[in-house]
Amino acid sequence: MPPETLDFEEPIAVLLKEIESLEALPTTEPRNRELALLRKRLQTVRGDLYATLTPWQRVLVARHPSRPGLEGFIQRLFPNFVEIHGDRRFADDHAMMTGFADFHDQPVLVVGHVKGTDTKEKIFRNFGYARPEGYRKALRVMRLAEKFRRPIVVFVDTPAAYPGIESEERGVAEAIAANLRDMMLLDTPILVCVSGEGGSGGALGIAVGDRVLMQEFAIYSVIPPEGCAAILWRDSAKKMEAAAALKLTAPDLLKAAIIDEIIPEPIGGAHTDPAAAAALVDAALSRSLAEVAALDSETRLALRYEKFRRMGRAGIEFTEG
Repeated sequence: MPPETLDFEEPIAVLLKEIESLEALPTTEPRNRELALLRKRLQTVRGDLYATLTPWQRVLVARHPSRPGLEGFIQRLFPNFVEIHGDRRFADDHAMMTGFADFHDQPVLVVGHVKGTDTKEKIFRNFGYARPEGYRKALRVMRLAEKFRRPIVVFVDTPAAYPGIESEERGVAEAIAANLRDMMLLDTPILVCVSGEGGSGGALGIAVGDRVLMQEFAIYSVIPPEGCAAILWRDSAKKMEAAAALKLTAPDLLKAAIIDEIIPEPIGGAHTDPAAAAALVDAALSRSLAEVAALDSETRLALRYEKFRRMGRAGIEFTEG
């Protein structure tokens, strides 16, 4: 079954239907030749289309229902995963997953948002919108990782922190602020990978690290385009203009030094080949972890602090310019 296609992928959808029809026919030499030609054509069309995506189209790709999430990365990259639950204050937040695992035979902590796949799981995971207890759980387990000197690998994929009244009552702003402060001081290597949507403080609440990596078609922004359009233009239909103005794409963020590296994706996005996408993430994480782990604690913490201070300076230069 081919992955679901997006609105702008009409030429791809036509080719996928042709391929699917041919695959249903009996195997013959002419049929195999035609299939090979169609698949080659599909790769070319995908490559041309994805080389010129607009910011809004990148938003759609980042939100693709078949885009690989944290559970897929754990299955492919982190064997012996043991999940840890609860913040020891209120509850266990199912939108935030934490647990110890192995990464190339090295013990690590994995932390990240989970959106869910089918309707039932999406409701269970609150569509990736973490509540205060999710951020407190993440920090509690990160402190365990620091105690046992285990590197932390974070996967960011959330539209935002949950904005409901109960979230406010339990102090979501304070929970995120505490994470920003304490993650800056955790004495263990921290790698962050923005793998889907990096939305607002909900993303930043677990995204302080020594290296911030970002998949090629992920997004990372202070607000979703729809929310930005509603505030600036009083019209959520202006989401395409907002997406362009927000500079939320990986190339924009690399240029602004908000992220450190872009992780390439398979032609057509990670959802077309999750295994290949995971292999590319694996290579980037392995390289970055070796670089960060080679630093002594004092140097690593100083560089982490300077990295995020420079981001603040970039904001001042932008407003002054």
